[in-house]
Amino acid sequence: MNILVTGAKGMVGTALVHNLKNIRDGKNRTRPNIMIDNIYEYDIENTAEQLDAYCADCDFVFNLAGVNRPTDPADFQKGNFGFASQLLDNLKKHNNKAAVMISSSIQATCIGRYDSDYGRSKKDGEELVFQYGEETGAEVAVYRFPNLMGHSRPKYNSAVSTFCWAVANDEEFTVNDRNAMVELLYIDDLVEGMYDLLEGREIHCEYDGLEPVIRDDGRYCIVPVTHRVTLGEIVDLLQEFKAQPASLLMPKMPEGSFAKKLFSLYLSYLPKESFKYALKMNCDNRGSFTELVHTADCGQVSINISKPGITKGQHWHNSKWEQFIVVHGHGLIQERNITTGEMVEFEVSGDKIEAIYMIPGWTHNIINLSDTEDLVTVMTCNEIFDPSHPDTFGEPV
Repeated sequence: MNILVTGAKGMVGTALVHNLKNIRDGKNRTRPNIMIDNIYEYDIENTAEQLDAYCADCDFVFNLAGVNRPTDPADFQKGNFGFASQLLDNLKKHNNKAAVMISSSIQATCIGRYDSDYGRSKKDGEELVFQYGEETGAEVAVYRFPNLMGHSRPKYNSAVSTFCWAVANDEEFTVNDRNAMVELLYIDDLVEGMYDLLEGREIHCEYDGLEPVIRDDGRYCIVPVTHRVTLGEIVDLLQEFKAQPASLLMPKMPEGSFAKKLFSLYLSYLPKESFKYALKMNCDNRGSFTELVHTADCGQVSINISKPGITKGQHWHNSKWEQFIVVHGHGLIQERNITTGEMVEFEVSGDKIEAIYMIPGWTHNIINLSDTEDLVTVMTCNEIFDPSHPDTFGEPV
């Protein structure tokens, strides 16, 4: 299959092209039914002759080209409706009935605040593609995307990108209405939706005003995974992300959640000097203990370094539990039940990585058996250490 992507240098086009190449090159094997030979990338700097050649040879078209911030409102029609006309005329010229996907916008409903030159140009582009499908028999897929969320130029047409950039770079920004609700489609979800389309598993819908209604016979197509959040919720999360290197606290980010996607996007705006940050190493003559990350609901992760011959621990907990994972060196972990006296020992080494639970009610230690090497241990704990309620009681094993 040869795929033409117009608007290939835009936010969606860039992400889609990178990911189509992963499919083509066998780096992404999650979609074995998609076979790609060539990817033709068309953008504003390409020539009309190149577009014509691509249209002669393609089997599928993702038309992502469009205009959303022209200096002259007349350019909406030229950039949206006009380019779509040129693209379809080229396909007709070569009698190429390749399937065509067009990126439209919810603004094409032209309802309320969406009754604009931009919305009308998108609506005209939609109708042009539908008419093309009826005339030629080619398959067409029209997607009315809501606000998109991906790495794009800040202070342009994405408030989320602007907020991410501003917070990451200590720039000023303004939120006019914290309660304003936005519907956002994350770029990775959009790309997965395009994979579904290539596999013939796209989801169809019709529109009841601004709301999509999923229907098998729907005229439009939809990527159903979106997030409705307020601007206040977005900037509050970003401030939490900003504070994370100092607080160590990672907010809850369940799989598929808006927070998880926003954090990935936020990181993409970090200046290079912020890619790393210092951690507080608590050092003494025994070695060091460094907390790496705290989580809102799953405790914390730390690194413990014990110098040769050193014993650490020698305490027990009522309810707190830990896991010790030796990643370097040679050591011994001992645990004793404080009620029954029962004991257990584990010889541990970075040459064979294992996880060992420190059981509530069992006093425990970790001993560096080496005379020359440090013992390095990753320690996870089910709760963040609270000095006002440490649940830690000294007692030798």
